[in-house]
Amino acid sequence: MFAASVTSFDADTPLNGLTLGDHAEPAPPDDTWTTVTVRATALNHHDLWSLKGVGLRAEQLPMILGTDASGTDEDGNEVVVHAVIGDPARGGGDETFDPKRSLLSEVYDGTLAERVTVPRRNLVPKPAALSFEQASCLPTAWLTAYRMLTTRGQLVVGETVLIQGAGGGVSTALVPLAKAMGLRVWVTSRDAGKREQAMLLGADEAFEPGVRLPERVDAVMESVGEATWSHSLKSLRPGGRVVVCGSTSGPNPPADLARVFFLQLSVIGSTMGTRDELEQLLTVCAAHSLTPPIDRSYSLAEADRAIARLASGKGFGKIVVTA
Repeated sequence: MFAASVTSFDADTPLNGLTLGDHAEPAPPDDTWTTVTVRATALNHHDLWSLKGVGLRAEQLPMILGTDASGTDEDGNEVVVHAVIGDPARGGGDETFDPKRSLLSEVYDGTLAERVTVPRRNLVPKPAALSFEQASCLPTAWLTAYRMLTTRGQLVVGETVLIQGAGGGVSTALVPLAKAMGLRVWVTSRDAGKREQAMLLGADEAFEPGVRLPERVDAVMESVGEATWSHSLKSLRPGGRVVVCGSTSGPNPPADLARVFFLQLSVIGSTMGTRDELEQLLTVCAAHSLTPPIDRSYSLAEADRAIARLASGKGFGKIVVTA
């Protein structure tokens, strides 16, 4: 089958390690797994990290990239794939806290292929209202955003949330989801065009990074890291919380612990989401007619162009690859 795989690592030029072409057919390890015919895959920064060698070892190569997918199962049902692979011996519970958890493309081959094998429990019915391309955007970026706002952030109607770095997959999910929850939504971006697009998604205000806000906010959704961290803490009201899901600009921001303890701020980590949360997210999207904004769509044979687009940082919304 045709697939997009990482075959070597290059921290400076990640695309040097990408190979497009034939790959062995997937083989389910046991009868608790099944094969999905992939119709669409959404890219994530995780794919770039994999090409750089983060989270993978040379002896694991080649590894098919991709965490997200929508497609059809062996019975022809339209499904969305939950990307978190947990330990079945753990016996349930929140799989994001499973110390042995992984994502597709870390231990098991990923979704940038014509077919992928996954645990049967990882399949969720695809809502008819969503196209395969739209549905493929949900399992990582949108699920991450949903968990940040709900399970971890515990935001309630009427609160004000600041979303740092409008334009990426998580931030473009946070805006419509936050509006659907009845929140006042503020965003930041260096790019005036992205600020305008965020307003079209439903943001109430859009600001340049680092500016003094009209008032302090109840919560900040943080995925940028070092470049925005100080502004995130300074933007919080006393007792406010910052929910962190990533650090694309750098992993080691200044701690500013005095501000954290003096204003009794909460710093909350958030990673991906559970299968149950993915089902909840699909219900929310259907109830509010939410559809993920798609920046561009490419064929599987054009996966190199798709990943180059992701690496450029110029997109707004998700980049999708169709099989």
